Amino acid sequence: MFKYKASKRSSSQLPPKKKLKVELEPAAVDAFEFTDSGSDDERMPSFNLNRRTSSNEAISPSLAPGQGQSLDHFSPKVDSSSSLGSQLASPTYAPFAEFRESLSPEARPKLGHGNSSGDRFVRSESHSSTDDSMSEKEVSPSFSHPPPPVQRDTSLDGNYSNMAQKMMANMGYQKGKGLGLRGEGRVDIVESSKQRGRRGLGHVTEGFEASDDLVWEDNEEVSAHETYKWMPPCNPIEEAELAQWRDWKREKRKDYIDDETHFCDPDILRKLLSAKSAFDKLDDPEEMRQARTRSNPFETLRGGIFLNRAAMKMANMDQVFNFMFTSPRDGHERPLVGHNDLLYFADICAGPGGFSEYVLWRRKHRTKGFGFTIKGPNDFKLEEFFAASPEYFEPHYGVNGANGDGDIMSSDNQIEFRKFVFENTDNKGVHFVMGDGGFSVAGQENIQEILSKQLLLCQLLVALSVLRPGGSFVCKTFDLFTPFSIGLMYLLYKAFYRVSLFKPVTSRPANSERYVVCKGMRTGANLIHDYLFDLNKAMNRLKNTGQDILECVPLDVIKADAQFTQYIKDQNESQARSQAQGLAKIQAFVRNTTLIEPKQADMREECLKLWGVPGETRSTPKLPDPMTKFNQLNKDDSIEFFHHPPTVLDRESLGRSIRSIFDYRCMVSGGERLFIIGIGRSHVFQWDGRPGSKWSKLQHCNLRLPGDTLFEAEMMEELRGEGYGQRRMCALHMLDAMWLGGEDVRQLHFTERITKAELFVKAIHKPTKPTLTPLRVKEVFRFEEIHKIFDRLEFKQVKGSGRQQRLCFRTNTERHFIPTGVCLVKTINDPWTMHWSRTNQRKYFYNASTRESRFDCPPDCIASFKACHLNRLQWVWEEGVQIHERQLQYDQEKLSKDDMLDLVNRQRVV
Repeated sequence: MFKYKASKRSSSQLPPKKKLKVELEPAAVDAFEFTDSGSDDERMPSFNLNRRTSSNEAISPSLAPGQGQSLDHFSPKVDSSSSLGSQLASPTYAPFAEFRESLSPEARPKLGHGNSSGDRFVRSESHSSTDDSMSEKEVSPSFSHPPPPVQRDTSLDGNYSNMAQKMMANMGYQKGKGLGLRGEGRVDIVESSKQRGRRGLGHVTEGFEASDDLVWEDNEEVSAHETYKWMPPCNPIEEAELAQWRDWKREKRKDYIDDETHFCDPDILRKLLSAKSAFDKLDDPEEMRQARTRSNPFETLRGGIFLNRAAMKMANMDQVFNFMFTSPRDGHERPLVGHNDLLYFADICAGPGGFSEYVLWRRKHRTKGFGFTIKGPNDFKLEEFFAASPEYFEPHYGVNGANGDGDIMSSDNQIEFRKFVFENTDNKGVHFVMGDGGFSVAGQENIQEILSKQLLLCQLLVALSVLRPGGSFVCKTFDLFTPFSIGLMYLLYKAFYRVSLFKPVTSRPANSERYVVCKGMRTGANLIHDYLFDLNKAMNRLKNTGQDILECVPLDVIKADAQFTQYIKDQNESQARSQAQGLAKIQAFVRNTTLIEPKQADMREECLKLWGVPGETRSTPKLPDPMTKFNQLNKDDSIEFFHHPPTVLDRESLGRSIRSIFDYRCMVSGGERLFIIGIGRSHVFQWDGRPGSKWSKLQHCNLRLPGDTLFEAEMMEELRGEGYGQRRMCALHMLDAMWLGGEDVRQLHFTERITKAELFVKAIHKPTKPTLTPLRVKEVFRFEEIHKIFDRLEFKQVKGSGRQQRLCFRTNTERHFIPTGVCLVKTINDPWTMHWSRTNQRKYFYNASTRESRFDCPPDCIASFKACHLNRLQWVWEEGVQIHERQLQYDQEKLSKDDMLDLVNRQRVV
């Protein structure tokens, strides 16, 4: 049973019951009865479905005389035991539900107010609107079995289905007339509210009048596949030519661009500015934002798995330009980054760091990034890098490093950032630079180009200062109408081999944002850097003076280059038309809030597939416990070999254990051996490898590692200086690696594992964070060069040892530690060994089983991490072991320095 209750009235107001007899046609098989609900203060019309008695049996509905009830208050009381009753009992029964919902409340028919021809319920002819009585009449409504549910047919009479139209016709509805005996009912439906945002009732904004009938139609071709066009080639700039331009003209500061028609058609510029200004009339900017979201075909791409939309823009441009940023190549399509090299990049004016997150995600761990942005709410948010490891990225803020302000317009900050980058890239510079600088210009959108001109200048000069020759640069720009902005583009045109102005689909079509993409920096670009550096200092001196430099390159010089001028003009006009079209579309979507771009879902799927970005939802990565992660990384091997201790060398076993000195590498020991696992960020754990012991939080160290990292290391106490001024610090020395930032290196040659470990350590090294525990790769020596270890041994005064000096080993970082022995790692699998060929004067590989000799390295001779770990040898420098000339007391029965050198001399043939 379901009911729609009538409005409450007191019993004193209710007139006595009157009966209205209704006969059913033979097709009807059930009987209905209207009864009082039985309540003292409420009467509810309802009808009861009874067992069929005869085809002409009458029922007695009870209805308050003179009270026509709308269908909203129609309360059928249904016995669901019959077939018709089971359908009527459903709230979704089509004749009632669809008809009722298709009409406004005022236009819904009243029971008893229908037309006498064919209506289900009719009022007595003697009844008038002012009567309080109802005479008993016999009527024969035409009921039939309920039809099946129908689909709404929007092609007939507006948006109403055939069933709704039929029911209206049964009540005497005629087009253009109202319901009721005299047609006094409402003719037009009640329109839905057109209230927008916080506007006052009745307020209308010119150009943004609400209209639900407005439809947007355009012929724009929406595609995920994009093209770009390079500027024509040119000759590099001459130093003498730059010197002639240094006399920059100072003029009154300008705050309008209406007359900037040197590089754009005047009519096109006027229409663009008019389209921008139209939105100044909107009181609520949220209306514009919502319309923009609904109108942009690529809006649902958003940030995807990344921090923000900027990351997706970088993914977009990287793919369009054939991954020239994350996989740079030279003119012959050869990789610019070697297999054992790091890709260096700089991200300037780019907080919170979406560009960098994308690059780190794409490149994984063989990457090192440097950030330079202003401190504040828009600083880098490394803790929100969920798609990539922020350990490979280090922000720098100019003067005072991590404690600087990051103001890119400061000349001192620019110098300090350049110095920092070159110190950490082997004095070579970065492979590419990304610039995404911008700030809010709310209410001044038309002059955004003027307001951000110096910011654009500084991004260009910083990029030129840290790029290596052949490097690339991408930077956000806005409108490019003024001679100053065009002059900057002209200088880039001279500084790089290829330059393009490009607007990716991820950049909203209605804004003026676009990017200048530069490939292959020329070797003479430092001249342009110096020119821009001096120009920026001149502009800093003009601040708060009311004067400005309006041309950075003489206008006549730019116009003399016809090819460059035509390229800029074509790009400006194409961009202006597209932007004006996008603004007009947003305006239409503001007026009609029911409009939505239908291609959004398809474009999202197509773009993500094309760019190679997963369509997953961004979420905080889950951190497993260390044992679960260890089992996951070591799933191909058993855990037992981790318990295996190294074999201790002595004088008797020396010749028997080492058949060839060329099979071994040596490392100086000096601390406790541990296995280290990194799950991500500061979640680092240690394990001593002993049976029964468990992983525990790393003690006495402040270390941050990328996830999926597993290696063996020694926890060392490094010393710096001597005597009372000596400083001690805890450090980790990596001995060997299994996993480095998600890369499995277990099966690589020991030398290659060490090389990758050095790259890994270099990538996560952060000199601006002195509180972090240093992570170093243990220095490796060939066994045939073991004398180099002895050359590094020195007696030094160690704090806490009294006046007695201690034997120390000097590292390549000018620090030292107290050594405890030498670890020898066998890098060749049995039955292979390495020997020296006297004839060819080079090493070769020999198989003792097959007696095969070869110069190239056989794949099966490479010792994996497991093999190296099981075959380790340890020469312990305990008391009595003679390893230095100043040791006067030693045990001749113990393995000494002389014994090791004798073994080397016997096997080494030069």
